Amino acid sequence: MPIKILVADDEPAICEVVKLYLEKEGFIVYTAEDGDIAIAIETKEQPDLLILDVMLPKLSGWDICQTIQRTVPVIFLTAKSAESDKITGFSLGADDYITKPFSPKELVARIKAVLRRSGLLQQNGVTLDFSELSINPSSQGVECNGQSASLSPKEFELLFFLARHPQIAFSREQLLTNVWGYDFDGDDRTVDATIKRLRQKLHNSNYSYIHTVWGIGYKFEVLSK
Repeated sequence: MPIKILVADDEPAICEVVKLYLEKEGFIVYTAEDGDIAIAIETKEQPDLLILDVMLPKLSGWDICQTIQRTVPVIFLTAKSAESDKITGFSLGADDYITKPFSPKELVARIKAVLRRSGLLQQNGVTLDFSELSINPSSQGVECNGQSASLSPKEFELLFFLARHPQIAFSREQLLTNVWGYDFDGDDRTVDATIKRLRQKLHNSNYSYIHTVWGIGYKFEVLSK
């Protein structure tokens, strides 16, 4: 089925340009000029990816990211270019952060990169099973101690990458390159924030899985609590 994308921006010209480029690529595109409309479309149509301006009327892009009930890839497309704004975006689980002015062709390329890394494109491989933890790369499903863990696409990618390389310590820079991509415009605090969310979502297990390696970064190892 065609991939559905919601573009929320209060500048109609931007919505139209982005919609034009994305429809040429075969995507189904919905547009919204304020946060309330964006939430209504998200609820009804359940798009596969969201492109959000931060400074939307009625409900900001930050608020939308925190309000939606599904885990879905999010790209912020905004004029807010300060480092603190980017950190906020990635801390909320964004998969990419693009500042205006922007190139529509680059935007399409980065959207495709997010989709390739997301569960919308099948990831080959068998389910990884550990003590009280099961990771299914095909469905991007994770079960922890018999309960489904609701992970964002980026959280899943990070967990899956670490789990495929057990007991190997990776630096934050290595994780940024392998999970977020070499052209990611952020810093290693993004890794720390994602690790923190992962640990919280896997807390109900009798085992711990992601461990800090002081002076290096993080590794995956199953240890009894």
